[in-house]
Amino acid sequence: MTKNNIAGFEKTALTYLKALGAHNNRDWFNNHKDRYEAQVREPARAFVRAMAPRLARISPHFTADDRKVGGSLMRIYRDTRFGTDKTPYKTNVGIQFRHAIGRDVHAPGFYVHIEATKAFIGAGVWRPDSTALYRIRSRIDEERATWLRIIGAKAFVESFHQAGDSLKTSPKGFPKDHPLIDELRRKDFIAVHDLPVEALLGPSADALVARKFRAAAKYVQFLCEALDLDF
Repeated sequence: MTKNNIAGFEKTALTYLKALGAHNNRDWFNNHKDRYEAQVREPARAFVRAMAPRLARISPHFTADDRKVGGSLMRIYRDTRFGTDKTPYKTNVGIQFRHAIGRDVHAPGFYVHIEATKAFIGAGVWRPDSTALYRIRSRIDEERATWLRIIGAKAFVESFHQAGDSLKTSPKGFPKDHPLIDELRRKDFIAVHDLPVEALLGPSADALVARKFRAAAKYVQFLCEALDLDF
């Protein structure tokens, strides 16, 4: 198949995702797989290719991989072994530009999420394991001023808010009255920028996403350095 060089998605991708949500079963998906390929997967791969040089200018240690399977584009097939939702397919496009050392979604990275009616951009570390989480918390404790400067920077605040789950109590090894206890309670260190899905339509989507990634670069760099990873 000839590679699509258009960096953005078209409205047909949103129409497809909406239809998949209404007909989330294997028969419908298989009967419309050509639509998935042409309207979702190939535009997503083109977007990944367009992001590669832009991402490299932010950091050379994050991967933009346009492979159909195992690359930056996350699989559409859901893992139905856990949870109550047993529908077989995701109704969103998920694209993760993870750190080169990362093997899964828990590695530091940048993320783009597209649904039929909404979208968001993410950056950081989702659900790090206990060792990584302790190292991040310890670095925040040791470099409090640096962390506050990063999350308080104008470009960051104007675009991002921190999201994810937090502990209800203080984490082990840190006092309850720690001045940054709300930061240390976090179980996810992810920054999110919500935007209308229409912003990711058309050929300028990669420029927009790269601009937002740059606004979160210091945030991701701090987390990488806490884990002894290059940025």
